[in-house]
Amino acid sequence: MVGGMIVTRFAPSPTGYLHLGHAYAALYAAGRGDRFLLRIEDIDRARARPEFEAAIAEDLAWLGLAWETPVLRQSERGAAYAQALARLDDVTYRCTCTRKDIAAAGGAPHGDEGPLYPGTCREAPARPGMPYAVRLNAARAAAKVGPLTFVEHGRTVPVDPLALGDVVLARKEMPAAYHLAVVVDDAHQGVNLVTRGEDLLVATHVQRLLQALLGLREPAYEHHKLILDAQGRKFSKRCSSATLRELRANGVTPAELRRKFEM
Repeated sequence: MVGGMIVTRFAPSPTGYLHLGHAYAALYAAGRGDRFLLRIEDIDRARARPEFEAAIAEDLAWLGLAWETPVLRQSERGAAYAQALARLDDVTYRCTCTRKDIAAAGGAPHGDEGPLYPGTCREAPARPGMPYAVRLNAARAAAKVGPLTFVEHGRTVPVDPLALGDVVLARKEMPAAYHLAVVVDDAHQGVNLVTRGEDLLVATHVQRLLQALLGLREPAYEHHKLILDAQGRKFSKRCSSATLRELRANGVTPAELRRKFEM
């Protein structure tokens, strides 16, 4: 802990407007921390929009939340990610496979995010002159650090370092992908309790692996329930879920949302 205090964060991507799932995640994080941080995960510059970032602040203020400033933006953290990636040079490799290549590989094990990478470029050199991603050699990394655990809701959980296979850590056009950026930023900000939806529980395995490789202090974790729509699907931008700004325009109040969430 930092100064004996619990530090939590809410880290949305400004690629659309916040919905009910975001509201629950933000309220949960704020309710669990002595210090509550807002991080803008805008590393995908092709999709991030300033109007969405402004709307995030507006929606969170409407919910009654306050956060520390200055707000960290991933788009300003390229040097930190490059430094971390350089330290992982002995457990990474370049990969020129496309999503189509991976899907066509056939027989690859599947995770929550689809087929796991079959390791094509791990076994053979990447094709020269092609756009590439930098992937983690999960098996080599696991051998380097040995057995790991993480704390989930106060319970010790063993790490499965191969749970997501050889994940992408960076792309030629992007200094860091999600897994690398999140562990670097959480350590930088002193976050010692990571709260997020239970659909991201599996991501904790590879993130603990990265923390060990980089010598970063491990936080505790609390993966909370997901808020589902009438069809039983989690709220998402992809499904055009009702946004907080739409609910606000229709007269819904933050108190009503808290009652809906049983907070």
